[in-house]
Amino acid sequence: MRIIAALVSIHDDIFGMRLDKFLCKSTELTRVQSVGLIESGEVSVNGEVFTDPAVQVHENNRITLSGQVLTPRASRYIMMHKPLDTLSSNVDGDYPSVMNCLDIDKVCDLHIAGRLDADTTGLVLVTDDGRWSFNIINPKYHCEKVYRVSLRDPIAADVAGKFALGVQLQGEQSLTLPAKLEVVSSKEVLLTITEGKYHQVKRMFAAVGNRVNGLHRQQIGEIKLDIGLGQWRYLTAEEINSFSVFQL
Repeated sequence: MRIIAALVSIHDDIFGMRLDKFLCKSTELTRVQSVGLIESGEVSVNGEVFTDPAVQVHENNRITLSGQVLTPRASRYIMMHKPLDTLSSNVDGDYPSVMNCLDIDKVCDLHIAGRLDADTTGLVLVTDDGRWSFNIINPKYHCEKVYRVSLRDPIAADVAGKFALGVQLQGEQSLTLPAKLEVVSSKEVLLTITEGKYHQVKRMFAAVGNRVNGLHRQQIGEIKLDIGLGQWRYLTAEEINSFSVFQL
């Protein structure tokens, strides 16, 4: 606790990264190699030796390895069009990982900012910048996500009003935050939410007596999906900076 407090007081920034991750981002070392060097006392932060790989550091800290100052590589920000029957994870499971779509180095350093279920397609944001992804997934910042929803039954006329007020999900104590519903056709709608509860979209329609047959995320904040299924691209500077409005 004393170490973490000292670092936070220096930079007044709680959105840091683990020391072992910093080493990986600044060198060609693996996570196991980084942990070993830290625990052996080879790493210093602002002139003080740290042996805890999990301690939080900031990129502005002066971090040295065996006396050599480390500089982290630039963070990466990626848009991906997630295919059906893929997992929003770094490893394969019952379905293949969506990360298999990325043909770039050090994919293991990346994480997904806002996961999608295996049976859901659409926009996924991938990065190695934890502070940036925090702004997207933290519900207190009310980042809007837009989904195209295919339904089993025709949409009832009163659903938009119910979603605007919030609905009670099974197993939840509080209502959902206000959501916007736009009718595309009798069985297809656009739903905009600012939360990310477990299976939220499916549970919202279940709460009003309907069922989701197909789900596709087409927008997060100001970023709109504009690439083909299974494709990816780096975000523009404008897209990256669009989430600065959610920062403290």
